[in-house]
Amino acid sequence: MALAKNGAEIPLLPKTEQTLFTRENQQLILRAVFNVSTSIIGAGIMSVPATLKVLGVIPGFVLIILVALLVDISVEFMLRFTYRGESKTYAALMNESFGKIGSVAVQICIMITNLGCLIMYLIIIGDVLSGQGEHLGVLQEWFGIHWWNSRNFAILFIVLFVMLPLVLYRRIESLWLSSALAVLLAIVFVVICSVMAITAILKGQTVSPRMLPKMDDETSFFNLFTAVPVIVTAFTFHFNVHPIATELGKPAAMSSAVKTSLVLCAAIYFSIGIFGYLLFGDSIMPDILVNFDKSSGTSAISSMLNVVVRLSYAFHLMLVFPLLNFSLRTNLDELVFPKKPFLATDTKRFVCLSLVLLAFSYVAAIFIPSIWYIFQFMGTTTGVCIAFIFPGAIALRDVHGISSRKDKIIAVIMIVQAVVTSFVTIATNIYNMSGNTP
Repeated sequence: MALAKNGAEIPLLPKTEQTLFTRENQQLILRAVFNVSTSIIGAGIMSVPATLKVLGVIPGFVLIILVALLVDISVEFMLRFTYRGESKTYAALMNESFGKIGSVAVQICIMITNLGCLIMYLIIIGDVLSGQGEHLGVLQEWFGIHWWNSRNFAILFIVLFVMLPLVLYRRIESLWLSSALAVLLAIVFVVICSVMAITAILKGQTVSPRMLPKMDDETSFFNLFTAVPVIVTAFTFHFNVHPIATELGKPAAMSSAVKTSLVLCAAIYFSIGIFGYLLFGDSIMPDILVNFDKSSGTSAISSMLNVVVRLSYAFHLMLVFPLLNFSLRTNLDELVFPKKPFLATDTKRFVCLSLVLLAFSYVAAIFIPSIWYIFQFMGTTTGVCIAFIFPGAIALRDVHGISSRKDKIIAVIMIVQAVVTSFVTIATNIYNMSGNTP
């Protein structure tokens, strides 16, 4: 923080750090961009095409941009109050404004959200390798249906031999290389989908996507709100803001990394949304990877592309997994063992927590049938709290006296839209689950 002539601290990001960065700083920012982008692009991309089917292309595009802008503002609130105070974690930031209740609330929300995401990742990986319902997995297409390529065994193999080694890294900065590879795999996924969609367009094998939502009655209107939590969850990465920012060590650098990542991720989300919708139309599944089974290919090349696109994103999720597990494990340790030494210094506690979380994620992934239910639950509850309600409340509480009138107005709008949208979505889901869906 800069000092004014009278010695008072200026509660804004230092202007001196918003100038040109050295080569070393640029490398640090690039690493942060990879980690932030990988934290964002998880399972969310899989359900974006389904949200465009519900909303239509134009409202879907507007929603993606709107959520990205609100997320940028909410993270800016977090960073500004973090650097003004002494907090090193999201929970500590909430503790400064709302005491113990605030810190516990954010810890619980982060644990529920991250654990839900980890479960979703394993579900999607299981869909890719072993299929879902009438759609076969890659292993079943290659080798037929056997016990060793069943869903339970395939996920267990990935957990033991891929996930476990990755989650045992003790510093989030150490994961930047795997994050870079994860972003590259996500881009490969989008590029292949776009090539397949463009080829299908040239052959006249696609249907025109709806630009606007189809609304037959009042219930159809309220069903539009069920797509909102999917996009909210897809952009929620606030649980990793502090770990990445702390290791980056430069306020302006973190702000720059966040903006770059949001632009990149918004572009990826809309690209996969429109191309996925063009490819599969109204038959698109909540997990688009399920649509890429052998039945969607009409030639050897298209069948090969189907396999590549599924495996590329399955590997992407395997590399994203440790980033979300990092924050989940840290918040769980901070909540359960608040007086214990730093987690990374206690090998026994670190390994035990890692194993327990992996085991629970595996068991839950076996028994939960669809990622859409998890998306809607998290997006309407813990997701909006982490992304909008808590940052907005911090700006309104303004314990450091640094929020402007504009900040407080934006914070109120952010909280109100989050609460109203969540309430309508929850009510609509309850109504639909009661058997009243038209």
